[in-house]
Amino acid sequence: MTELVVTMALAAILATIAAPSFNGMIATQRARALASDLYVTLAKTRSAALTLNQNVTLQANAGGWQNGWQILDVNNNVLDNHGAATGVTVTPTPSVTYRPSGRLPAGAVPVFVISTTSGATVNHQCVSVDLGGRPYMTAAAAC
Repeated sequence: MTELVVTMALAAILATIAAPSFNGMIATQRARALASDLYVTLAKTRSAALTLNQNVTLQANAGGWQNGWQILDVNNNVLDNHGAATGVTVTPTPSVTYRPSGRLPAGAVPVFVISTTSGATVNHQCVSVDLGGRPYMTAAAAC
């Protein structure tokens, strides 16, 4: 019985030590998942502009990008909708409009910085779009 109590106490101590790093991993994965979702949505928006041969816009839902976003055609018909993300902050970026060529208007280079916080650590993931319209993800230091 004593061995069981000692083993349980050691397991509890190890779990207490591991919990903060586990929370950090969850926060990092949350930021990566949202960055990946934004990347895919930007690619879908570009594809829709090319397919429909018209301007297609990706815009945030009311309250910001962390509350979700939608893809709209020129008649404001919703082509796709993404729900809210919890525990994540996205820097304000204006809506992104793709032209029928799949490119962005001149001078429009959106950068999304996705942030999560775990304790004193802030995790960043970045999603950008080049003028050719291709989205790409960059390391946090490159934001």
